[in-house]
Amino acid sequence: MKWLSAGLTFVNATTVAGLLLGTALAGLGPAAAAAAFVFGAIIAVLAFLQTGDVTLREHNADASCAVASREKYRHIWLWLVAACFAFFAFRSFCWLIFIDGNQLRVQSPNNLGDLALHIAYIKNFASGVPLWPENPIYVFSNMRYPAGTDLFNSLLLLVGVDLIRGLVWTGIIASVAMCYALYRWSGAFGIAGFLFNGGLAGFAVLQTWELLDYQGDKAIAWKSLPLSMFVTQRGVLYALPAGLLLLYHWRSRYFDTSPARSNTDIAPPAATLPFWLELAFYATMPLFHVHTFIALSVVAAFLFAIGTSATRKQLATMVGLAFLPATFFMWTITDHFRAGSVLKWKAGWVQNSGDMAMPFFKFWLLNFGAFMPLLILLIWVCVARARRPNEQFRFNANPALVFVTTAVVILLFAYLVKTAPWEWDNIKLIIWAYLIVLPFLWSELIARWPVPIRVALCVALFGSGLVSLFGGLAAGRPGFAIADRAEIDFVGAAVNKLPLEARFASYPTYNHPLLLQGRRVVMGYPGHLWTQGFDYGVVEKQLEAVMRGAPDWRDQARALGARYIFWGKGEQTAYTGSTRPWEKEALLVASGNWGAIYDLDVAPTDAQPAGP
Repeated sequence: MKWLSAGLTFVNATTVAGLLLGTALAGLGPAAAAAAFVFGAIIAVLAFLQTGDVTLREHNADASCAVASREKYRHIWLWLVAACFAFFAFRSFCWLIFIDGNQLRVQSPNNLGDLALHIAYIKNFASGVPLWPENPIYVFSNMRYPAGTDLFNSLLLLVGVDLIRGLVWTGIIASVAMCYALYRWSGAFGIAGFLFNGGLAGFAVLQTWELLDYQGDKAIAWKSLPLSMFVTQRGVLYALPAGLLLLYHWRSRYFDTSPARSNTDIAPPAATLPFWLELAFYATMPLFHVHTFIALSVVAAFLFAIGTSATRKQLATMVGLAFLPATFFMWTITDHFRAGSVLKWKAGWVQNSGDMAMPFFKFWLLNFGAFMPLLILLIWVCVARARRPNEQFRFNANPALVFVTTAVVILLFAYLVKTAPWEWDNIKLIIWAYLIVLPFLWSELIARWPVPIRVALCVALFGSGLVSLFGGLAAGRPGFAIADRAEIDFVGAAVNKLPLEARFASYPTYNHPLLLQGRRVVMGYPGHLWTQGFDYGVVEKQLEAVMRGAPDWRDQARALGARYIFWGKGEQTAYTGSTRPWEKEALLVASGNWGAIYDLDVAPTDAQPAGP
């Protein structure tokens, strides 16, 4: 636990220091990035020295599973699932983004849009713009995204770590942290549960005999978590192992069934994390992943509600001290709270939405298979065991009942309330309900049954996901082109001479060379804007008028804050028939085979060459 705690602390402290330095100095540079890393390393050493390694006390048969000895590390099932995790991490992140001749490619088609956006954020942070930066993908706003992990990668870039190498190694190291955190929280069963989550879709292999990602089908909502989230949603690289570490800490801290703990005035047992580190992980989580912060807050609230007086005092202190920093980070990533709330009552998650719509029982059976029936049975078993003969019902005596109930609350919230413009994004909450349940599903239910039943249930739970995971990893060759390297380099050389604060009018697409150089555009990819809650319809029409050379094009460009017009291959294709009045009325500042850039604030000179 010491190494996991220290590693996560290093990322946390370095990122927060980078944010504060970038804010104080009005931008980041190599010196500020190096200082952030030094600070992060010092705090990580302190975390290593002060982190304990307390396992859950198992004084009776009701205690949930936990790591009891080093012998379990040598268990064959652990090494099998760990090997699967290693294969997944190696295949997914070593080819996360790679060079193929003049093409920059990604392995996963899911990453075509997502990774391009993250590269835009990383390059924008590293360009030296004041933090928190103006939004590079939308005019009139600051960045509305929990981009802590991207900020960390930008710091790596500033100290000389190549962008691709930084992305690859961040993913590999995060995979090691995730695998270990899963093991300490829920054992080999938990690692398998994360890798091979699924319902019934993958069993189609018995008909087709083809190894495919069947859960990647547009009709399936419960997709492979490693492929659809861990590889694409970069915030979870930090948030998932950090959240699991907090859950492990709270379980070991607040649940001890020994007789001495029957007195509610006795303080909780020794903790895994020192208080300052518990506070730091919780309070800074909004900078990395808002949905994880919500899930952890639900767990903390539930532990407070059912806890002893000592437990309540400690949790109240932690949450109280976290209020101001957590609010600051939420204020930062929501454009100073100007981003509208997306919370909305919408029962059913995605069972009534688009291609994923289907009847209730079919939806939950196809997507989750045996998991939901087992979860219902687990709740019943936990309640039954909590009722001791001739004793009052003790809700807080069994950690399984407490955590499973909390998971059900999170699941119901995700089922009933939309937390993002795209309903499917509620999977970022559902994954926490799922991960919280896994250790208790094994220890309280499956592990107590005969071996043949255990095997059958594991096949039912994980067979579909196993097929989908390896089917997805087998696909994707030779990758998917994301950009032309020469075009990116030439555009980078051209814009390096232009002001950092300048905004460009250009065609809104996810992999525009301006964005891949970290520069600001009037409007980025509409899909990204929609998921961030922007109502971009008016801006889109204004941009269209500018790029097509409407009579009032200059007034519209001024209204959009666009100083430059970028006219490249994408623009030529998207705006066929444009009159391009800027070629005569604005100064050409750069041009080449990649296109041209015009300065709308400067009149053309007589010697100006014609644009491409």
